[in-house]
Amino acid sequence: MGDLILVRHGETEWSRSGQHTSWTDLPLTERGEEQAKSLAPLLSGRPYSLALTGPLGRAVRTAELAGVPGAVPEPDLHEWDYGAYEGVTTVDIHRTRPDWDLWTHGAPPGPEGHPGESPDEVGRRADRVLARVDAALARDDGDVVLVAHGHFLRVLTARRLGLPPAEGRLFQLATGTLSRLSTEHGRPVIAEWNARAPQGR
Repeated sequence: MGDLILVRHGETEWSRSGQHTSWTDLPLTERGEEQAKSLAPLLSGRPYSLALTGPLGRAVRTAELAGVPGAVPEPDLHEWDYGAYEGVTTVDIHRTRPDWDLWTHGAPPGPEGHPGESPDEVGRRADRVLARVDAALARDDGDVVLVAHGHFLRVLTARRLGLPPAEGRLFQLATGTLSRLSTEHGRPVIAEWNARAPQGR
């Protein structure tokens, strides 16, 4: 059986500044584009039974630059809906809600169409994606690669490991990195995390 490869998109202006970014369709920075390109050696030569990307430009562009062939946009790979906290940093949120924690409280409602999400709501999306992943891996004709967003991929990792969605808090995930979920004795495990290409490649 193949592995589940997770790629977090490259840096954007808001990921660099720590602003929560879900539906705002920011492009990659120059550094973000270089991060994405640097992943190509880690991804080349691997057969894929399924390649999916988040629907927004930063994920799609990362997939292109990293050389992920035929990646199909998947709405369920969208980042956590931050509701009223879109574009706001945790530091700024704590000025009025010092005890707020995304993994405990979720995000409050924002503009129309962006109600905010709780960890469990994001977890349900992750479970739908994992159902597609399992079906593809069962064909045993390659790995599955998902190119998406930091908080969503952390929730998906928790669910893959049989943990509640909020336990995604345990898995810090940097921009422009590759992580690999595999199995050992039939159980899901983290085989690689926050990998980058060696310097000079």
